Amino acid sequence: MKRQGRKIVAVVAWDAQMAAIADRAGVDMVSVGDSVGVNLWGRFEEAPVCIAEMLVVCKAVRRGVKRALLSCDVPSGSLEDAKRLVEEGGAEMVKVLASPDRVRKLAQEKIAVFAEFHGQKPVAALLAEARALQAAGAVMLDFRHSGAEAGAAVAKAVSIPVIGGLGGGPWLDGRVRMAHAAIGYAASWIDSTADSYANVAKTSLQALSELVADVRAGRQIRGQRG
Repeated sequence: MKRQGRKIVAVVAWDAQMAAIADRAGVDMVSVGDSVGVNLWGRFEEAPVCIAEMLVVCKAVRRGVKRALLSCDVPSGSLEDAKRLVEEGGAEMVKVLASPDRVRKLAQEKIAVFAEFHGQKPVAALLAEARALQAAGAVMLDFRHSGAEAGAAVAKAVSIPVIGGLGGGPWLDGRVRMAHAAIGYAASWIDSTADSYANVAKTSLQALSELVADVRAGRQIRGQRG
């Protein structure tokens, strides 16, 4: 896709239903992020999500994805955990925080590596880091907080795709975003006035409020299931 100049679309998903919807929508990649602890389970801090938890989520998303590429975060970055996510979880690629040595160890085991690195450095240093990660065997880069200047320079400097979520932009080879954020599915979105593709939180609140009213009034509830 990079060689053809086609932008890569990736979303982060944590359950089979959202993964299936994203897959049907035509995304190119579904990423199982370790941010699940805070953004879905309601944890109050970015405490590490253990491998057992990541396996549960990765397996669920695998059941929903039929066509798109499936990537999964490896919170520990360890080779053992990466192997488990591939062999048991069904991931086709793993994402780790960038380190050429770490990437090299995974690549030597024939594991496709999605390497994450951040943009708070001089452009020359970022170019060197991106090239080192590619040389180590990374197949894709997640460049966070890239900025237009550094992002465009890094994307041009390497032959592998460079996509970004936080702080990314159209100057990269593609974008990744949480599916929940794209559709406005979080309690905090209920009163949001921000421009978005949808506000599922507000729609859900209205629907469930109507369900409450129907049951309490003794009316038959709507829908075919449950």
